Amino acid sequence: MANPQRYLLGLDAGNTVIKAVLFDLAGRQIAAHGLDGATHKPAAGMVERSVGELWNNAQIAIARCIETAGIDPTEIAAIGTAGHGNGLYLLDRANQPLLGIQSLDSRAAALAAATDEAVGAALHAICLQRPWPSQTPMLLAWLKQNRPEIYAQAGTLLYAKDVLTWHLTGTLATDISDMSGAGLLRLPEAEYDDELLRLYGLEDARHLLPALHQPSAIVGTVTTHAAAATGLAAGTPVVAGLFDVVASAMGSGAALPGSASVVAGSWSINQVFSETPVQDDRVFMVAAYGPSRYANMENSATSAANLEWYVRTLIERGHHHDDPFGVVNALVGETTPSSDDPLFQPFIYGGRLGAHYRGGFFGLAGWHGEGHMLRALFEGVMFEHRRHIGVLADAGVGLSQAVLSGGGARSPHWPQMFADGLGVPVTVAEARETGALGAAMMAAIGVGIYPDEIAAAAEMTRPVKTYQPQSRMRRHYDRRYDAWTALNAASQTAWRALAAAEPPHAD
Repeated sequence: MANPQRYLLGLDAGNTVIKAVLFDLAGRQIAAHGLDGATHKPAAGMVERSVGELWNNAQIAIARCIETAGIDPTEIAAIGTAGHGNGLYLLDRANQPLLGIQSLDSRAAALAAATDEAVGAALHAICLQRPWPSQTPMLLAWLKQNRPEIYAQAGTLLYAKDVLTWHLTGTLATDISDMSGAGLLRLPEAEYDDELLRLYGLEDARHLLPALHQPSAIVGTVTTHAAAATGLAAGTPVVAGLFDVVASAMGSGAALPGSASVVAGSWSINQVFSETPVQDDRVFMVAAYGPSRYANMENSATSAANLEWYVRTLIERGHHHDDPFGVVNALVGETTPSSDDPLFQPFIYGGRLGAHYRGGFFGLAGWHGEGHMLRALFEGVMFEHRRHIGVLADAGVGLSQAVLSGGGARSPHWPQMFADGLGVPVTVAEARETGALGAAMMAAIGVGIYPDEIAAAAEMTRPVKTYQPQSRMRRHYDRRYDAWTALNAASQTAWRALAAAEPPHAD
């Protein structure tokens, strides 16, 4: 007699880590394994990864997750994938890895600015998004102009999660949430559009776009080759999956119309969900994730990526720490906030309002220590989330409460800081790996365990704690937010000068 199918596997391919997480049908985590990927920075503004390494790391993560769980892989009912959106993952015409660019890349900044000036309004009218540096079509257009030999070799355009799906099933496919989040679909229909490609200067790129699916659609099953490489059972269904920010919201229980999600991951993600898309060009993007399901987003690469950079560059300083983020949390926890604390500008990878934005600490004094700097970093990240949420509110989709997910939700300090700084209750979900859980929820829907995301969220997600805003700290952050906003405005001249500076030349 066949084993009962009692589990779901969610894969989450972020900008830094690939995770394999096994859940039971109620959404409770059984086992997990994650693996860091190597980021390559071949030149200023360029952030790349090996497409081949993404799959190599996924094989290890999946195998070790199954081994840790100690289950028979035939008990896994289905597999869902999630991954960071935008960036660019290309296969060549023989379906071999060609190029991987992460969504922290800014090489196309000048091209994006020029395209926005020329046809930004026309693009927004179709896809509800204006051009920006690491947007997939801008990176592809940059390659067409600057690396025509690579562009000529390209066979298929994928996203991070789609690379995993392809290796698992042999199927080249994507889903509407990733493609719409990249500005490559006509909305609200969520369909490919030739005029959209023409406006990007990519009228010859239609053949690069893979088959388009709903997130819960089964696109294939695990091949015998992939089963041997991962320990999975051949024939296990795999669904198209989700843009990871939508997956994180679903895994935290927040992706239903009217709900709001804040994701403090590598990117600052701030999204309010609706049955019709917001048509306001102040809003960064709209992603479709189902019929009459839209995530209205204000996003930028300004969240926990700053902390990742600080830890790798300064906390570790070439020394091994068993728990470097524990060191951070201890330093922040022992630092009492004060009105004269330094301010941090969280623009290590540029800002939503310009690739010329830079990160930095301001207002350091001799009595400040590393705890003050880290607390300022936490606060500066929260402030940029707050600015994004203000844009959504001005567009008519404000929030009265929010669910916080991403790595920042696991901090003992950030959730309360978000509640105080945003002035709304902030809930943290029980699930630690909300992106992988959102992917697993799509898998559950795909094989008929649950009929839709409403039922899946009801059975598979649970809140663990809600943080209420404290009026005293709200006033403190209001004053400092005003100072932080003024500092960013005053920094524009210096930032533009840095962006325009030329390297020194030999005499």
